[in-house]
Amino acid sequence: MNTNHISTLVPAVNVAALKDTTLLNMGIFALFVAVTMVIVFRASRNNKTAADYYAAGRSFTGSQNGTAIAGDYLSAASFLGITGAIAINGYDGFLYSIGFLVAWLVALLLVAELLRNTGKFTMADVLSFRLRQRPVRIAAALSTLAVCFFYLLAQMAGAGSLISLLLGISDWGGQALVIIVVGALMIMYVLIGGMKGTTWVQIIKAILLIAGAAVMTAWVLAIYGFNLSNLLGSAAEAANNPAVLNPGLQYGKTETSKLDFMSLGLALVLGTAALPHVLMRFYTVPTAKEARKSVVWSIWLIGLFYLFTLVLGYGAAALVGADTIKSAPGGVNSAAPLLAFHLGGPLLLGFISAVAFATILAVVAGLTITAAASFAHDIYANVISKGKADATTEVKVARRTVVVIGILAILGGIFANGQNVAFLVALAFAVAASANLPTIVYSLFWRRFTTQGAVWSMYGGLASAILLITFSPVVSGAKTSMIQGANFAFFPLSNPGIVSIPLAFLLGWLGTVLDKRLEDPAKQAEMEVRSLTGIGAEKAVDH
Repeated sequence: MNTNHISTLVPAVNVAALKDTTLLNMGIFALFVAVTMVIVFRASRNNKTAADYYAAGRSFTGSQNGTAIAGDYLSAASFLGITGAIAINGYDGFLYSIGFLVAWLVALLLVAELLRNTGKFTMADVLSFRLRQRPVRIAAALSTLAVCFFYLLAQMAGAGSLISLLLGISDWGGQALVIIVVGALMIMYVLIGGMKGTTWVQIIKAILLIAGAAVMTAWVLAIYGFNLSNLLGSAAEAANNPAVLNPGLQYGKTETSKLDFMSLGLALVLGTAALPHVLMRFYTVPTAKEARKSVVWSIWLIGLFYLFTLVLGYGAAALVGADTIKSAPGGVNSAAPLLAFHLGGPLLLGFISAVAFATILAVVAGLTITAAASFAHDIYANVISKGKADATTEVKVARRTVVVIGILAILGGIFANGQNVAFLVALAFAVAASANLPTIVYSLFWRRFTTQGAVWSMYGGLASAILLITFSPVVSGAKTSMIQGANFAFFPLSNPGIVSIPLAFLLGWLGTVLDKRLEDPAKQAEMEVRSLTGIGAEKAVDH
């Protein structure tokens, strides 16, 4: 089969022509925002209690929640970042997909059901169940806010890349304005709809994203006679580099890059089970059985989507070309929209871009409500008010926190604009795996674990991850660094996971064995029974 002949049947990509589709794209965007805003308004009618606002009244089924988790998890990094990474770096880009998917097995086997049985609204509920409330809640809230902020950076950067591509905006000021608009919409979604409105937006977005990716995948495969080998061969030919099909193009050139890949893989696989906005979704279902079902459901949906990214990434490499992608507004993140324009012209581009925009809005809404809940529930209600705040006041504090977080996310997104969003999300995973996972695992499975161990682990993991990122090539010293022209990087790896995650586990163990103050054994026994059986969980959760 002559794949070169077949590929010419598809109209050539002309990035300049994208400007002619502006009105259509904005119309599709406006339609999506209008429909989802109506849904959010309808959902907001039932936001009467803290459980309604934080956990959607625990009214979703396992399949609904699983679809929402997929919508929450399949972020701009998955659609824009990974497709671009595969288009540019081939096999090494697909490693992101593998890491993100395999991570769900850790979440399913280690945390989903146990967290649902022991918690109420946030991760800190679980960690402080048998430990001292004040220090543990403060540490957990700070780590939650840090992870959410890194994740928000990625989504905001993705928004800037996407809209700047569609509108042909290449100047900094225009892209900054786009990020401000996305942030304002995000604040509106969360303020009005709470978790219930956010969940429905995520469900709709997951269905649209998977359907859109499926159509594009089938279209690309049809061009190559549904022969994956022809597609891969064409991608290697277009790149004029057979190495795009082999491991090592991005992470195999030096010993440092190989170590960087190990660090990335560790962060991706261990990070999911510690992402606060994913963990919070387990509280929106009525029982632990439904929590477990929702994880299985999400694994199927997420796994299917990541298979699509393989075809979409190599399809973009073959049909659009790496040089066109890198030179377009939005850079690497523009691969999926450019492929959509190449395949179906303005209409498919408008639909796919609206779906990507929906992806960003849904994820940032989930992140924002998680961060707001963490501050209002953990810091305000349980530390500042010492458990005396009523639900109405707590929700008011959460709403105000949403506005503050939204403004910080907008400023951070403007600063991070232009970075590969899959890469930025990997940093969020590293921070989550370092600051949260060791304490979660120790709290659930180690009877001897103490408050000092938890605090050492969380602060140590969080501080080491952020410090290593700050002094890594991500921030300075490389062509793709956030701060161009500066060089204060002394840590050679772009991802800190290989150092910060083992360090956090070590600090948790060390803090515990050096702690002379033992925790209440009765409380520990109660947590063990509840986490494994669910006995007493429903009463504690709803009252």
